[in-house]
Amino acid sequence: MSEPTPKLTTPSQPGHQRTFLGRSVVAQGQLSSGEDLLIEGQFDGTINLDDHCLTVGTEGRVKAEVRARQVVIQGSVTGNVVAREKIEIRRTGHVVGDLVAATVAIEEGAYFKGSIDIARDNGAGAASEVAAPSTVRSNA
Repeated sequence: MSEPTPKLTTPSQPGHQRTFLGRSVVAQGQLSSGEDLLIEGQFDGTINLDDHCLTVGTEGRVKAEVRARQVVIQGSVTGNVVAREKIEIRRTGHVVGDLVAATVAIEEGAYFKGSIDIARDNGAGAASEVAAPSTVRSNA
């Protein structure tokens, strides 16, 4: 069976650049950016991309509190993730931490341990529906 082609996220704006942290990069601290970010290396700390997309590639290893417009996880994330729009955990993804977003998608085969809060914008602020902690596993 052939491997599916990895899905690419749409940048925040057409023609908008993406910063890339390569496989050999090991960094820690506070990270913020005015553009989309792809992490294939290791990062430990906090990540703040309020108006942009964070993608943790298949080789990426992140231990951080994350805030972004959208988050796509193909590698490993340990820590809480807050996204204004959407969090996607792809089948190669491994997440241990709590998720808060308007939309959460977990592909079959992905690993997730934590809780999910679905944030709804009701005009006067965000209300949330809370799902019980869960683990998603697949032997496929």
